[in-house]
Order: sequence, then C-alpha cells, then structure tokens
Amino acid sequence: MTLTGKENARDGEPLVLCLDTSTAVLAASVCRGGEALAARQSHAERNHAVRVVSDLKALLLEAGAQEIDAIAVGRGPGSYTGVRIGVSAAKTLAWAWDKPLVGLSSLEVLAMGAGPYLRGEKPASDDIAGAAGRPVWVVPIMDARRGQVYGARFETTDGADWRRLDDDGIRLVGEWGRSLAERAGEAGALLLFAGDIGPHAEAIGALPGAAALQLTMDAGEMGRLAAARLARGQVEDVHAFAPNYTQLTEAEVKLGGAGTEGQA
Repeated sequence: MTLTGKENARDGEPLVLCLDTSTAVLAASVCRGGEALAARQSHAERNHAVRVVSDLKALLLEAGAQEIDAIAVGRGPGSYTGVRIGVSAAKTLAWAWDKPLVGLSSLEVLAMGAGPYLRGEKPASDDIAGAAGRPVWVVPIMDARRGQVYGARFETTDGADWRRLDDDGIRLVGEWGRSLAERAGEAGALLLFAGDIGPHAEAIGALPGAAALQLTMDAGEMGRLAAARLARGQVEDVHAFAPNYTQLTEAEVKLGGAGTEGQA
C-alpha cells in the first residue's frame, strides 16, 4: 500500500505496520527502523473485530509514510479470540499486499514496554530506577484466570538489549513467582513483573525483592523487535503461520480435545 506524506530520517529502513490484539487493548503502530511514526491503543474490550479495519486505516493515514514494507503481528499467547483476529488480519494484509510477515511473541512485546522505564525515558518507581547497572529479569504477564498467568522471562541491564530466559507458557503465578524470586536473589537481579498486575498484585507483593509495573500493550515497541527480525531475514510463511494459543480453550477441555489454545 502506498501513502504520501512526511519524510522521515530513517527513510532507508523498512516501514512496518505492527498489530497486537492478544489483550483487551487493540495496539497498532507504523514504525520505521524501530521508531514509531504513529501508534494507537484502542480499549476495545476484546471486541477487536469491530475496530481492527478502521483503526488500521486511520493509523496508516496518520503515519503519512510512503510504502508499507512488512507486517508484524503478535501471535499470542493471550485471548483466544483476540489473537485469532489479529493474526487473521495480518495474514490477509501480508497476502493481499505481497509483503513479508513477521510473527512476534505477544509476551515479548509486552516485556519491551518496560524498556522506556528502565532507560529513564518514562518516570519509574524507586526500585526500578535504582536498578541501573544490575541485571533486570522482566517477567511479562497476562491474566489467564484461576491464579494462572501467561508469562515468560527476559533479562536486560539497560532496557535496550534483551535476551530470553524462559519460553512463553501458562503458569501458576504464586509457585512460579516464588521460584523466580529465589533465583533472582541469588543472581543479584531485580525481578520485575510487567503487564496485567491487578489480579495478581497480592501474590507479587508477597515476593521478596520483586517489583511490579502495570502495563498495557505498546505497539510502538513492536517496531524494535520487527526491525531486528527483518534484518535477520526472520519472516513467516504467510499461509502456514499460526497463532500461539498456549492452552486448551474451555470448550476443548470439556470435550477432552487435544491441542494448545488459550482463553476466549
């Protein structure tokens, strides 16, 4: 899709349309070289099908760039219906526009939202601001009900360079949190839970040395991940690309089905 409008200092780098619908927030952005030219967060209460087309159209016009070079999408885990809508929209656009598709972990995108706080670009609590020079274990979480979370673990020392320590999965926040807190203490790392803190604030608050950061999905940070993946040639087969639902849907559990799908 070709657009007209403002020039950008990173014109030589790919222009990427980013989208994530794994949570109650429909997050979308247009990024070039990791820099967000335009970004939106629509609190659609998981009714993303109604908003996704109009939001993306408005976002592309707002960005005022020249040509979309790639599509990046959060593949989950998260809301079953939400993830399915986002992945379907991204695959359709990538196929229709003949553009490369980049699949990203929605939990990794959520973790990247802590970056501006760790880099001092956004105001942070004393325990987060005081972590400068220490390793930080960023643990992105989304509520998965019944005391469970979709979660993963990443390590950073500067909020810019990251490495994954744990795969995406669904875990009991109490048991997993206690294990992480003990290991973080031994490693001298700050344990930072980021994301859907509210339902699990009590369990997190009971963990020694743990900090919490309430975050919603930030599609602006998706550009950093997408640009790095594109540079390495890590793109998806559009037709074979599938969401990561992580666990069985409630209906499948009742039917005794097999597979990995997430909450509706």
